[in-house]
Amino acid sequence: MLLTTLYSFLVVRNVWAQSSTVDAYVSTESPLAKAGLLANIGPSGSKSSGALSGIVIASPSNVNPDYLYTWTRDSALVFQTIIDQFTLGLDTTLRSEIDNYVGAQAIIQQVSNPSGTITTGGLGEPKFNIDETAFTGAWGRPQRDGPALRSNALITWANYLLTEDNTTYVTNTLWPIIQNDLNYVAENWNQSTYDLWEEVDSSSFFTTAVQHRSLRQGVQLANAISQTSVVSSWTTQAENLLCFLQSFWNTAGYITANTGGGRSGKDANTVLASIHTFDAAAGCDALTFQPCSDVALSNLLTYVDAFRSVYSINSGIAENSGVATGRYPEDSYQGGNPWYLTTLAVAELLYDSLTVWNAQGSLNVTSLSLPFFQVFDSSVAVGSYASSTTTFTTLTAAIQDYADAFVEIVAKYTPSDGELSEQYSKTDGSQLSAVDLTWSYASALTAFDARAGVVPASWGAQGLTSTCGISTGGGGGAGTVAVTFNVDAITVFGENIYICGSVDALQNWDPNTALLLSSADYPIWSITVNLPASTDIQYKYVRIDGSSITWESDPNMEITTPASGTYIENDTWR
Repeated sequence: MLLTTLYSFLVVRNVWAQSSTVDAYVSTESPLAKAGLLANIGPSGSKSSGALSGIVIASPSNVNPDYLYTWTRDSALVFQTIIDQFTLGLDTTLRSEIDNYVGAQAIIQQVSNPSGTITTGGLGEPKFNIDETAFTGAWGRPQRDGPALRSNALITWANYLLTEDNTTYVTNTLWPIIQNDLNYVAENWNQSTYDLWEEVDSSSFFTTAVQHRSLRQGVQLANAISQTSVVSSWTTQAENLLCFLQSFWNTAGYITANTGGGRSGKDANTVLASIHTFDAAAGCDALTFQPCSDVALSNLLTYVDAFRSVYSINSGIAENSGVATGRYPEDSYQGGNPWYLTTLAVAELLYDSLTVWNAQGSLNVTSLSLPFFQVFDSSVAVGSYASSTTTFTTLTAAIQDYADAFVEIVAKYTPSDGELSEQYSKTDGSQLSAVDLTWSYASALTAFDARAGVVPASWGAQGLTSTCGISTGGGGGAGTVAVTFNVDAITVFGENIYICGSVDALQNWDPNTALLLSSADYPIWSITVNLPASTDIQYKYVRIDGSSITWESDPNMEITTPASGTYIENDTWR
């Protein structure tokens, strides 16, 4: 594979009309957001509070809330932004920051912590002290998105360095960090995890999506630098992750954010997943939930509309205009307010969509995405619209205005000094919670870049297919059939339902690696697995809450799989 295909990007200057209000805000806020972000990175950041070299503090706030720590997730997302800006030629002054981050992560990986050591689960530890020591207090752990996000950032950097003929550094310095993270992902993706909000212990759409991306990128890099011993196992687990990703789709027309948690599932988690796995080369692919896919657009509409009546600052805003959005409508943390980064994420997804539609010269309206497009043109019908049509022009212009309206909301509630906290008040828009949130600044920069048509490097989403039988309705691979297990099981908070059984695909009765079922249609828990055809298979469901494992009662359940096609088994917990 050519290295140029591993590191390809476009910078497409958008040609549609844009809001002058947003133009002005982007012009003034961009340098302030960049300065705010860099101020929170040690050792020389002006607000980094003594953090060591390459360490990103989440916020200088150390009381109510105390965010003076370094989170693996936040740090990776911040440095994905920095690495993208450097490698795309947008800011070539950032090299030393990237080198410092690499050095810091090499150290952090090796720090023993309450989640374990580097070989016993420690990579799932969510946060550390800013002096690179372990945080030992109570917390929601493990959080399994961190290793995936860190490897995504470092692989982007590695791919760029390969184009600069710096293979030695990639192989000797970056690869060991990346390999540690991706082995962890491959071995632990099907275990429960706290979500990115650190509240729900189940499986998370965001985590699953970024894990899938990480393994796909990892396979490409491994092949490029002849580290092929990992390719088979990582490819297998990437395919399993892509299958599992489909199970989060709710037939009500949106993505259920977590398999547990007892909420509606309407959550910024899902929007953030689409923008952080954006691959323009994949177009509007639904399998990977690309921003302009019908599933992502349907989900976006459901997510946004969930906040129209939740926050009083949204009162009276028209349906076709942007509003303030937060994590999820049931949120009560710090009073349950809109967040800068979630509101900007909506705009970024829409800008990414516009860039792809413009580049491919058309957009498709499906029965699933029709309600989204009808917000902007009530007469639009299902069909494909070329860029030469009036419908294309009408829709893209209206969606551009819609995207800009979310940035206008953020601009309205940004103070004159440009500082971005974590949240802004749902009643008057004043800043709340942690001050100078590094992730808020990063989200502003990525949204502004997306608005300008900046496209990050491809990670390999183009042309992917799935044989899991969940979204395609087809059968399994050669000699297998797609079997869907549904079980009616009432759980309490913290519990999840797993399955294991008598064949390799069901983990050979090992409850420690049992497969997690989705609770999207709770109390029905579901999973689709490719199993050997024409085979007698025994299995049981397992109830797991942390370290507590409860098997359902004897005897073992048993099925005989058909010779071909698909199979559905409906059970009740016993």
